[in-house]
Amino acid sequence: MKTKQIAYILVAVVLLTLNVSCEKWLDVQPNSQVKSSELLSTEQGYKEALAGIYTLLTDNSLYGKELTYGMHGVLSHEWKNYPLAYADDAQYDYETTLSQGRIEGIWSKMYNAISNTNYLLQNIDNSQVFSGKNYEIIKGEALALRGFIHFDLLRNFGVSYVLNPNQQAIPYVTQYSAKQTAQSTVQVVIEKIIEDLKAAKELLKYDPIYTGEVINEFNDNGYLLNRQLHLNYYAVEALLARIYLYIGKYDLAEIAANNVIQANKFAFVSQASFASGVDPSGASEQIFGLQLNTLSLNNTNFLSDEGTTTFSLDQASKSLYISSTDDYRSYLFINGTTTNTLNNIYTLKYAKTTDDSYYINKIPIIKLSEMYLILAESLWSQDKDPLLVLNRQRNARGLSSLTVLPTDVRTLFTNEYRIEFLAEGQLFYYYKRINQEIIHGSTTNLVNSKGYTFPIPPNETTSADRQPNR
Repeated sequence: MKTKQIAYILVAVVLLTLNVSCEKWLDVQPNSQVKSSELLSTEQGYKEALAGIYTLLTDNSLYGKELTYGMHGVLSHEWKNYPLAYADDAQYDYETTLSQGRIEGIWSKMYNAISNTNYLLQNIDNSQVFSGKNYEIIKGEALALRGFIHFDLLRNFGVSYVLNPNQQAIPYVTQYSAKQTAQSTVQVVIEKIIEDLKAAKELLKYDPIYTGEVINEFNDNGYLLNRQLHLNYYAVEALLARIYLYIGKYDLAEIAANNVIQANKFAFVSQASFASGVDPSGASEQIFGLQLNTLSLNNTNFLSDEGTTTFSLDQASKSLYISSTDDYRSYLFINGTTTNTLNNIYTLKYAKTTDDSYYINKIPIIKLSEMYLILAESLWSQDKDPLLVLNRQRNARGLSSLTVLPTDVRTLFTNEYRIEFLAEGQLFYYYKRINQEIIHGSTTNLVNSKGYTFPIPPNETTSADRQPNR
């Protein structure tokens, strides 16, 4: 679907909530919206419903802010400076009003998106409205979305897999129903995610990014263009690589990551593009990203010296991210210019540095660079040599090849995750995956303090009789 259409898609899709019964929701017809029965009575309605789910994920409570550079950036101590409202998050105190509000927002909006997804899936098999392979592709994306959202819920509200895979975690919701879904353990949630993703991958073998079919504006009004803004076939494969690494199945992570890399469908950003600011968020290497048309405005408000509640580094901490001027990513940093911000360093990752719509307003969710890092770590964890893969990643960022592995390979990976995924939310998950007790910038033992696991919101615990998830 064209980028310019995204702005109105959320108006077309009816938003579901877990606290509203099916009967009540089906009676709702807000202004400028169509009833649910009408929405999913046409192929176009299914397209709009699916696009609406992607749009839900760009909310500031989710990937539009908190799960990227906001709360997650603070939790991983990426920023030296951050708004006072996040002070409790920096101490992993999740019992305060502001922290609880952010956690509640993540929980409720993620499950809201899952409800939308389940309603689509509940209806799609009985619909005879699809042309071409749109049934397979739309259903495949919906299954992938359900798995993707549940995995990030698990990474926030479930304990680390290496800590205790048998700990009660989150509900894995597969039905659109007012009935509460029981919690599952970390292990069971992972199994259900993989089941959904494998089913999605099979359906998405009809995805043009996989088949090589050339799509233009004349094919179904260009619906299958811009596959990087959808959970396409390779995004599902990449997500499987991420999950297999998370649970320590290094052989499977190696295969999945290699499959994405060997497909040659995605390209690293060039030095020229970094230097000119053409592609600051790495649109060309995003296997899956989300379109947020206000992202560059958010950058101005929260990630530049023009904002009043901003996130930034300082001169001393910049060396943690850029150790060499040869690193192309050094172009993504800019010094503050005002009297109060001269010592601050800001990221340009989400800034509007070009008018080309392909390169701006895209939130990176899964990137090519992560596949190289997953592949390298999987090889290393199997006592195989990761040097060639690591050097490909380094060379793509302007750094020279290593001749031998350093003694401390884990620190090498940590440093690369810190710079590569700044403001993308992945560093917190990385620390959690390896169960690191003390992270840079904090003296809190995150394992002992349970700082890696958000408490299930109190209202959910009370209404659904949830078991402790921490």
